[in-house]
Amino acid sequence: MAKQPCPEMALPAQATAVDKTEAPLLRTTRHGSQPPAQGTEEGKPPLLHSRRSSILSTHPGPLASRRSSLGASGLPLFQPIIKTRLENTYRMGPDEGRKFNAGRVQRVLEGTLASTLGAAVYSPQGSTLLAQSLAELLRSHAKEVVPPRYKLVCQVVLGQQNQQSLLVASRALWDPESDSFASATFSNSSLFAVATVHGVYFE
Repeated sequence: MAKQPCPEMALPAQATAVDKTEAPLLRTTRHGSQPPAQGTEEGKPPLLHSRRSSILSTHPGPLASRRSSLGASGLPLFQPIIKTRLENTYRMGPDEGRKFNAGRVQRVLEGTLASTLGAAVYSPQGSTLLAQSLAELLRSHAKEVVPPRYKLVCQVVLGQQNQQSLLVASRALWDPESDSFASATFSNSSLFAVATVHGVYFE
């Protein structure tokens, strides 16, 4: 009598066949996030793309061509700061007859104060802005009559006219041979102003 194979003996062979057929499926689903390599020769492994190229190639539009689009749109990517280089003049003092003229600057200050504050009325709220704008105006007018290579520092004291006494003083560290200052005062029935301009020679 011929022997028939036991059913339990066929299971391992069937399982092996199932493994052989399902193994490629597991291999393809494991790397399913990456597209299959195309154009590879038989027997050679597929070429792996670098992270930079894969990111730029998979993202369309602005991310892939960010640097080129910024340059093409006219936006400045980097503008170097050009520093002006000047040669040394080796001048330790102003030229002859080109010093700070205190009398000339004082006349400019008196004329500017009289024309600006002729009919002005003191206001506690607007006195701060008035003093700042007046200091800028006086400095720009004094700069027109001051020789070059002088730094100007303008100070303005503004207050209410109420029959009080006031003393304004200043101290500075400078060279008395080349540096000087000019001061002017103005007052009307409502306010008073004291303007001082210091001229310091810039070596």
